[in-house]
Parts: sequence; C-alpha cells; structure tokens
Amino acid sequence: MSFFEKQIETNTVYEGIIVDVRRDIAELQNGNRAKREVVVHPGGVGIVAVTADSKILMVRQYRYPMEEEVLEIPAGKLDIGEDPFECAKRELSEETGYTANTYVDFGAMYPSPGYCKETLYLYLALDLIPGEMHLDENELLSVEEIDIDELVARIMRGELKDAKTIIGILKAKEYMRKKNSAL
Repeated sequence: MSFFEKQIETNTVYEGIIVDVRRDIAELQNGNRAKREVVVHPGGVGIVAVTADSKILMVRQYRYPMEEEVLEIPAGKLDIGEDPFECAKRELSEETGYTANTYVDFGAMYPSPGYCKETLYLYLALDLIPGEMHLDENELLSVEEIDIDELVARIMRGELKDAKTIIGILKAKEYMRKKNSAL
C-alpha cells in the first residue's frame, strides 16, 4: 500500500530570512481533508571531517532556539540553487579552515519531516589540509578535535543532541569500521 496526500490549498503565512511558513489543506487518500503547517527551509549540509589520527572536527557555538551551546559537526545552509557538495566544501573551509582531498557522500536526511520541508546532505571529509577559518560576520564558534570513540560514547550518554551530528558520527564510525576490516 502506498500513502499520499494531495495539496488542495496553500497559503504562505510568514516569509522570513531563513524559513517560510505555509498553512495548507491536503486531501488524504481516503478523501478526507486535513490542515498542514509546513516550515520551508532551503536545506543544508553537514560534514564529518576526520583527521589523520581519527579525530573529528567539531564546532561549538551558541544555538539561540535551544538557548544553549551546542557541539556539532561543521554545517551550513544551502544558498538557493547551490549544489550540496559545493556547499559542504565551502562550509568546511569557512568554519574550520580545513579543506579535504577526499569526500564521501553519506546521503540525505530529513531532520523533522512531520512539519519541516528541509533536506540535509551529509558528507565525510578525509585527507584534510589545514588552512585559515573565514567565518560569516556574525558567526561565533570554536573548533575542537575529539576522538570518534569519545563522540560515540557521548551520543550514547545523551550528551550530543544535534540530529545531523549524531547521524553523521555514527555513519562515519561504521564507514571507518568497514574500511579498516577490509584491510
């Protein structure tokens, strides 16, 4: 069985700097109608950058909606029409100063598909080359190098709460496990 909903009406109720909000009416496959609220976001990227000694580059910054500092993988918003891979390379360089010789596409994820139309693209960055950070004007963050096993332990203790970070680190850990077992 396949599930679907058909948009019958749409009304943009808010146009913001980063997100827009729509209020829709959808027709369900059983013929009923339902109200839907949708936050529209252009999408973004997250990068799991692994150093030669298996440490992950993490960024610590204050996240206003959560009212706390959050430790997460480097990430950023896609510009309209921007290629996710190009965005990942740009964000890694801006936030950490590093570039990478090797990238692995970890695929896309939906952070919160119940109400938000946003797709995040995850990448693994290897063979890192250090450089200078060049943050956006109001971007304040610090970069930390943390062992991947320590990060997995923090995930399991519930200390890391950012979804893209959790998914990216666990995918990186599994990727590296498979790569090492093939040697």
